[in-house]
Amino acid sequence: MENVKSLSLDGVKTMEEKKLVGFRVVGGDIADFQEEIPKASMELAKRKNEFKHLVEPVKLIGAFKASETSEDDDGYWSCFEVHDFEDIPEGMVTLTVPAQKYAVLNFTGRASEIYRVYDHLHQWIDENGHKRTPNKWTLEIYSKWSENEDIVDLCDPIL
Repeated sequence: MENVKSLSLDGVKTMEEKKLVGFRVVGGDIADFQEEIPKASMELAKRKNEFKHLVEPVKLIGAFKASETSEDDDGYWSCFEVHDFEDIPEGMVTLTVPAQKYAVLNFTGRASEIYRVYDHLHQWIDENGHKRTPNKWTLEIYSKWSENEDIVDLCDPIL
C-alpha cells in the first residue's frame, strides 16, 4: 500500500437519507471498475454545471452494495448529492440511499488503493462489537479527487 498517505478512523456516524444523481458503472471485474469508475467521475465533474440543487458541489459520492442483493443494485454509482430530483441531466441516473449508521475511515492516497484498506475498517468493526450490513449501501465520500491523490471517507454500513 505504497500509495496510501494516511488512514484514520472517524468512528461511527449516522447519516441522513441521501439523494444522489450521476452515472452507474455496471459489470466486469475489479480491473474494469478501476478503469471505468474514474472515467465516470471525471465526466460527472465536467458536467457539474448541469445539476440543480447540489448539496455540496465539491463532494463526489460513490455508492455500492458489498453483497449482491439484486440486479437493480448491482454496480457502482458515481454521483453528486442533490436536495431534490429535478431536471436530471441527460444520461444520468438517480439513487436514494436511506438513512444509515456507518463505520467511517478517512483515507488519503490513490483511489486505486481504496479496496485494500477496507480490511482495516472491517477489522475495526469486528473488534468494536459492530456488525457489518453488506446488503446496505456503502458510501465513498470524496472531498478531493485527482489522478495522484484522493481524500475519501469510506463509510461501511453497520448495525
